[in-house]
Amino acid sequence: MRRHELREQVFKLLFRIEFNEPEDMPEQLKLFWEGYGAGEDEAPLSEKDALYISGRVEKIQEKLSELDVLINQNTEGWDTTRMGKVEVTVLRLAIYEILYDEDIPEGVAINEAVELAKRYGQDNAGGFVNAILAKIVKPGDGDS
Repeated sequence: MRRHELREQVFKLLFRIEFNEPEDMPEQLKLFWEGYGAGEDEAPLSEKDALYISGRVEKIQEKLSELDVLINQNTEGWDTTRMGKVEVTVLRLAIYEILYDEDIPEGVAINEAVELAKRYGQDNAGGFVNAILAKIVKPGDGDS
């Protein structure tokens, strides 16, 4: 599975966090895998890919409060409790990639986040996500 497809699956699983308690996430993970492949656009999943997706979700879940603080510090008049659930999930994923995944250039993380927001969010979600990520990744920081 390509990295873009893996990221999308991570997003879909992370999205469930918004609707479930942390202690319910193991069951949600099980349900996610049981339902995987039901969609026409879902490629077959190798064990390696499943481990990557599960591991990435777990790592992001461990950093949720830190990621949310960073999101809230970089928005005016908004916070994670007022944002759309898609936008919050996309921002968490992108910020995690920017801060903790040295294999993903910042620009790629931002572009992928904007695309996910456009695909799953409201009409202005792509611009909203882009604006917040632009504040977090200030010009001159460069792609590490």
